[in-house]
Amino acid sequence: MPDFRLELAVPKVLPQDRSITTFYWSPKSRGSFASTLGPSLASIGPVLPSNIDFVRIAVTAFAADRTSPRRNGGSNWNSRNIGLTIPVHSPDLWGSVRDSLEALLGLLTGDSWRLRFLPTYGPKESIREFRTGAERVVLVSGGADSAIGALNSRQTIGRGGHILVSHIGATVLAPTQRRIGDAAKRLIPGSPQTHMQISFRRRSRQINGEPFPNEPSSRSRSLLFLAFGLVIASLEKIPLWIPENGFASLNPPLGAERRGSLSTRTTHPAFLEGLTSILDVVGAQSTIVNPFDHRTKGEMFASVSDQFGGAEASKFLSSTHSCGLTGQRSFGVSVRTQCGVCFGCVLRKAAFNSSGVPDTTEYIDANAGIRIGTWLQRNSIDSSVRAFLQRGISTHDIVTMGLPQSYSPTKALDLCRRGLAELQDLYQ
Repeated sequence: MPDFRLELAVPKVLPQDRSITTFYWSPKSRGSFASTLGPSLASIGPVLPSNIDFVRIAVTAFAADRTSPRRNGGSNWNSRNIGLTIPVHSPDLWGSVRDSLEALLGLLTGDSWRLRFLPTYGPKESIREFRTGAERVVLVSGGADSAIGALNSRQTIGRGGHILVSHIGATVLAPTQRRIGDAAKRLIPGSPQTHMQISFRRRSRQINGEPFPNEPSSRSRSLLFLAFGLVIASLEKIPLWIPENGFASLNPPLGAERRGSLSTRTTHPAFLEGLTSILDVVGAQSTIVNPFDHRTKGEMFASVSDQFGGAEASKFLSSTHSCGLTGQRSFGVSVRTQCGVCFGCVLRKAAFNSSGVPDTTEYIDANAGIRIGTWLQRNSIDSSVRAFLQRGISTHDIVTMGLPQSYSPTKALDLCRRGLAELQDLYQ
């Protein structure tokens, strides 16, 4: 089991035996991460210590995830054993929720995690003043669901307005995130809106120049995004919205050999409920809401069209980014051009189709060349989706989803059948 460690100071001499498994995060630029944030998050504001700790946990998990290549394919592609040692303010408090947190990370990434907490307060940093009077924080990833979430929030928020929070890992998404925020203000003028784009990524090389191994799947990235959103919410003691269509959130199995659709489980009802319980125990900001947890993506697209018309909806939604692949750059194609064959793209196409909103998204042309055509075929979920549609969804599938008691199995089955109907219409 690889054992990764987060350090909040950079030593004069880097230990050679831990050069890849130790991540350094200090207020100075020299470290394992590219970001303007220090480990006390003081440049954001007076963050609750428990929320600082949660960010450090998410940072370490994300970095370890990126640095642990998955060695198997097929049904076992996501099986790894990973240990983390993390500096926190209250190690005993976090130790009391260790088992639950390890299980939650396992639900998110499909791996087995072992956590250890060490006491530290981190380096001193100048704390920024932060006060906006906002009433809600909304995560905006650059995808269509979060874009609709920004619109829906502006429709329902009061005079205090809201704060949009985006994580910039791949810089190519930064302009898309900004366009979403600007379009939301244009379409629904009035309430104040602040948009915070937080840049944070693990560098490609350790501080001694040694290259990090790289795993591109990084399911844990969404946990880091969520942790940053909760940091902003903690400053104002306000709820955090994480908008995602309910069908994808349930992560229905595409096939008997798969535990899920390969989309993120961050908005799965069991994950959100489990995380809220853990954060409540340690005293962190914990109010998390998915406003679309019982709606399909097509229904969300239709609501935009109903309110603003098909042309405006097409312009707004087609400018978002749903693709889960980045390998197109190897073929000289910008990652802004979406693959059209991953789960995110297929669900996106189905939503455009079912809602009647014209899709002007730029997808990769499968006939652009043998090499890129082969790559698209290798990454396509077409056969899995067709098998899924032929098999359908059953009450047994609902049972295996691990839903919390608060989520009605009957509603889950109805939601999945509506989501399947949208996919079926696309494949007719």
